[in-house]
Amino acid sequence: MDMISTMSKAGVIPVIVIEDIEKAVPLARALVKGGLPVLEVTFRTACAAEAIAKIKAEVPGAILIAGTVLTLEQLEAAKAAGAEACVAPGFDPAIVKAANERGIPFCPGVATASELSQALSLGCKFVKFFPAESAGGVKYIKDLLGAFRWTGVKIMPTGGVKLSNVNDYFAVPEIICVGGTWIAPKDAIKANDWAAIEKLASDAAALVRAR
Repeated sequence: MDMISTMSKAGVIPVIVIEDIEKAVPLARALVKGGLPVLEVTFRTACAAEAIAKIKAEVPGAILIAGTVLTLEQLEAAKAAGAEACVAPGFDPAIVKAANERGIPFCPGVATASELSQALSLGCKFVKFFPAESAGGVKYIKDLLGAFRWTGVKIMPTGGVKLSNVNDYFAVPEIICVGGTWIAPKDAIKANDWAAIEKLASDAAALVRAR
């Protein structure tokens, strides 16, 4: 998978936490139907790998990204489950190297110039900026790019990005997509309110089209 092209086209990547495996498929269907096919399923729960495999098998059009990949075991589990790429909240050179060796598209997380420099040295051209708002938001990213724009790096801010500020992020050319938890809120998932989640996805997809 060409990760940069796929993520750029998607624009908004729902960051989802699945605690109940039975909710995985209806949640994914609502998001895909709403216009957001690239889904980041985080390894924050025990059923993450199973959820990725289940969605991949039962939801046509869904593109599965494994999120919060922090260990080699999670990297292997994500690959075995059918994830097409992996994302991490931080930068671990050992995991980046392991992903490169296995041919797994990988997006490490960075929050400092030093982390970004190290990621670039390992060939990473696409990074997650996390936690985006807490770490300084759009202004910080612009300042960081003052030194790194020449590298051609592409960025996915995640953490605190929401409908009210997403366009501020989209205004930065190097930001090709954003990750967002607002599209699949826990209360809506708990209530099986798939219509509400589809509407949130549809609203986000409309912003992507208007970029």
